[in-house]
Amino acid sequence: MKMNKRPRVLLADDHMIVVEGLRSLLMEDFELVGVASNGREMIDQCLALSPDVVVADISMPLLNGIDAVQQLRNQGAKAKIVFLTMHADANYATRAFEAGASAYVLKHAASDELVAAIGAALNGATYLSNSLRNASLEERLLPGSTHLKEVIELTPRQREVVQLIAEGKSAKEIGAILNISSRTAETHKYRVMDDLGLKTTAELVQYAIRHGIVNAGLT
Repeated sequence: MKMNKRPRVLLADDHMIVVEGLRSLLMEDFELVGVASNGREMIDQCLALSPDVVVADISMPLLNGIDAVQQLRNQGAKAKIVFLTMHADANYATRAFEAGASAYVLKHAASDELVAAIGAALNGATYLSNSLRNASLEERLLPGSTHLKEVIELTPRQREVVQLIAEGKSAKEIGAILNISSRTAETHKYRVMDDLGLKTTAELVQYAIRHGIVNAGLT
C-alpha cells in the first residue's frame, strides 16, 4: 500500500553518474518515473509522465533548467521543481525561484538536504540550501522582490536561440531544433545582438554565460 503512495519523481541531469547517485539516494522513498538528459527532454517527459516532483540541474544542453521550468509553467505543468545544482550563486537562486521552483539545493549537499527539500516542495513550502541561507538572499526571494531583474528582458524564444548559439549550433541546426527556418534563427540572433549592443558572436556567448543562459562548461 505504501509503495503506491510514494511521490513520483522525474530526474533531469545530463551527467549519468549524477543520475545514478540520485537513484540510490531517492529510490527508497520515491518512485522514479523517468530521466531526462537535457531541458527539452525534461519538458517532454514532465508533460507526458505528470510527476509530482522534477529534480533538475540548471546547466543542461539544448535548454537550461530555468528556461525549461518557465516553459513548463507556461504550459500548465503542476509538478514541483527542485533544482539540484553546483551554482552557489544568488543570481541563479533568485532566477530559479522566480521561474517557479520550490527548492534550490547544492549538489555537494544532496545527501544531506535533497530528501528534505523534496518533502518541503510537496508540502507547499520552499527550501534553500543551508550554505546559501542569509538575510540578504532571503530578502531577494521574497514575493515581489525587484532585485536582480535584468535591464533588458529577452523573450523565451530569444533565450532558446542564444543558448543554442552559445553551444555552437549553426542557424540550420537551431532551426531544426526549434522548428523554425534558419533565416528566422538568424533574425533572432541579430535582433538580440542589436538590442544588447553586441558586435560579435563571441560577445553574445559571453553574455549567455554571464546571465546563466548557458554554463561555461557547455560552450
